[in-house]
Amino acid sequence: MAERAMDWQELTNLTRGRAFVVERVRLAGGVAIEGGFELPQLAQLSAEDQVFVTAFVRCHGSIKEMERIFGVSYPTIKSRLNRISQALDFVETDPGPSRADVIERLRRGEITAQQALAELEDRR
Repeated sequence: MAERAMDWQELTNLTRGRAFVVERVRLAGGVAIEGGFELPQLAQLSAEDQVFVTAFVRCHGSIKEMERIFGVSYPTIKSRLNRISQALDFVETDPGPSRADVIERLRRGEITAQQALAELEDRR
């Protein structure tokens, strides 16, 4: 009997807003990867907020169009956008060197152990 894949919204509803970690991912074709995987920030939003963000992107950020779609006022749209934006971390566009890069530079003697520790600490 073939397993039915669970819809993302079903999973969101089952967890009722509680944080969770995905421990197993199976790719189409059968390969499974196990470990602890944190969900992307957008996937951690409630199902309603995910729909709202999707609509906002599809409207190209037009608050006027969002007012029309959801039948609410400008302040309501702005308030919800502000609440959602506070739930999301800023995405770093220059993440700096990877952990492997720092360790490689340490191995080559380009930086001291103290400098390596400081750089790794800054990545947190």
